[in-house]
Amino acid sequence: MSSIDNKERFLQLYRDNITREGSDKLLAWLERTDFFTAPASTKYHSAFEGGLLLHSLAVYDRLLANMSLNAIKTAIPEESYAESVAVIALLHDVCKVNFYTVEQRNVKNEEGKWVQVPYYGIKDQLPYGHGEKSAYILSGFMKLHREETMAIRWHMGESKDYPGMAAKAFRMYPLAYLLHISDGEATFLDEQGEEGQ
Repeated sequence: MSSIDNKERFLQLYRDNITREGSDKLLAWLERTDFFTAPASTKYHSAFEGGLLLHSLAVYDRLLANMSLNAIKTAIPEESYAESVAVIALLHDVCKVNFYTVEQRNVKNEEGKWVQVPYYGIKDQLPYGHGEKSAYILSGFMKLHREETMAIRWHMGESKDYPGMAAKAFRMYPLAYLLHISDGEATFLDEQGEEGQ
């Protein structure tokens, strides 16, 4: 799928599912940022133009698949479930918006000559934790359900700064665990072998 197709799919999923107050302002903001062209990482997964968009869609697909395999209890009202799934999967990494820079470094080419090649660097303008930053940014546009906040906050799993807290959140909010698993599957299974690995 091309990056244009990925963007069209994202926009369709977003508009069909995310309709709460402030979602229109959030989408307008996303379109003014590099969300649709940013990499997902500097080198670990989908480290290429459009990688963040590709990763977000892969997490959405994985989360839907995992939810169909696992019956979970959630505090989210049934009529809001599709919206919550779209919010947490498509927007869990919004902290990576305007986060990466393209820089140059010297490397030897096949002939042994030094040449400049582009690589992704980091310009963190909001030094806050990864999941916390995404939840913070999103809550500036729209109200998040507590379970959505927990899923986004802990999608990376345990943190050395807060040992045991992710496990506690996963027990209390199973949707958080499914997002964590889906994020890992997208990263290590779906994006394996992608350019920039």
